Amino acid sequence: MRLLAIGLLAFMVTLTLVCNVAWAYKISINQFADVPALNDAVQGFKERLAELGMEVTYVERNAKGSLEDLDRIVDQITEENPDLILAVGTASAQRSVNLIKHIPIVFTCVTDPVSAKLVASMDSPGGNATGTTDMSPVASQLALIKEIQPGAKNIGVIYNPGEPNSVFQVELAKGEALKLGFKILEAMATKASEVAVAVQSLVDRVDAIYLPTDNVVNSNIDPIIALALEHHIPFYPAEDSAIRKGGVATLSINYYQLGRLTGQQAVKILKEKLSPAEIPVESLKNLSLVVNTRFSSDVFLSVTPSIVDRAQVVYK
Repeated sequence: MRLLAIGLLAFMVTLTLVCNVAWAYKISINQFADVPALNDAVQGFKERLAELGMEVTYVERNAKGSLEDLDRIVDQITEENPDLILAVGTASAQRSVNLIKHIPIVFTCVTDPVSAKLVASMDSPGGNATGTTDMSPVASQLALIKEIQPGAKNIGVIYNPGEPNSVFQVELAKGEALKLGFKILEAMATKASEVAVAVQSLVDRVDAIYLPTDNVVNSNIDPIIALALEHHIPFYPAEDSAIRKGGVATLSINYYQLGRLTGQQAVKILKEKLSPAEIPVESLKNLSLVVNTRFSSDVFLSVTPSIVDRAQVVYK
């Protein structure tokens, strides 16, 4: 009888282990760059799935901003044949969607999914991918610069012309700048080593620097901070996470929350068995005003108390 009980117990343990394995999902993460905003989105994604009781094994790869590495990463993901792919950043999403047709894909941190040809439309994606957009409120961000620096005339913009999301935002910025009496001066950086050179080309010509949600630039933000401090030039990154390191202020979505929203879409695909084709692309509706008064002071800029008081986050 005792042997029977032991045998039954062993069977139950084995069955539990088998069930756990059966219900564990494999998710491959294809991340384009090591950028704080993208990292925050991935963290939010993982934590939301954990909260919803999803047992997941993650295989993570980061192209570190290299377009050449993305095809290799996609090949490796194809061999793994995961249950789902999380594509982080426009370039990673484009490579994943273009080259993988049999594995569901959720993307995040993509500015314009339709122009990037990831989906047919925001409401009806129509393929094997859906996700979330991080479209920046460019008009509101430039209006914030105007409020903080009403006398500013020339605004420098640093971006990588090889990133469609960046080009899209710069074109928006040009149109909004005209309404606000700004002139946009462009400086381009296609790789990390060109970021400092781009900043140097602007320091004697601009009243402030604005950074769109550009992966190459935001993954190499340290030289921008250093040169801005050296030349006492205010700069305004579009991403809230960049303000932690330096920058005057921004009006932005929260990338951690964006990742959580993306996680909910993944659950619909994995547990509810919905097709990405029928899950609309989503965005965060709430924006946060983030201010760094320490950095502002270091570049000899005073942010008015009325702006600081209405900020959701203040770094001092």
